[in-house]
Amino acid sequence: MWIGVDVLQEGELAALLGQPWFRVYAYAPAELEIADSYGAERAREFLTGRFAAKEAVLKVIGTGFGGGVTPRQVSVLRTDGGAPVVRLGGEAALRARERGIAAIGVSITHKRGLVIAAAIGTAGRAAADAPPVARSGHRP
Repeated sequence: MWIGVDVLQEGELAALLGQPWFRVYAYAPAELEIADSYGAERAREFLTGRFAAKEAVLKVIGTGFGGGVTPRQVSVLRTDGGAPVVRLGGEAALRARERGIAAIGVSITHKRGLVIAAAIGTAGRAAADAPPVARSGHRP
């Protein structure tokens, strides 16, 4: 089992979130679709939470950003029930496989201006046994 945690202040990414290059670099299209369906404040909160989750996941796979791994390669989507679900692509997926990680779970919480994300990587179960692919819709 591998564990990663990240903490951000809700406003910490505000300037970057307004930059189109950062949004494309950091987020998968499905994540941006969900964020764009919200008002500005909720979208900022959502994307900050997703970024903290990406940081936690990259701690699990032991890479951080760099060495060919980008934040966009870690998608934090949603199951039909609304729970966050991690999908890896590109170099991030390769590094996870090399480390023996079959699945990664993540939890995101927001409280008093802080965003905290925790990720746990597990070996054993195949990725096909992971929760169903997330939909890009959002909850009210």
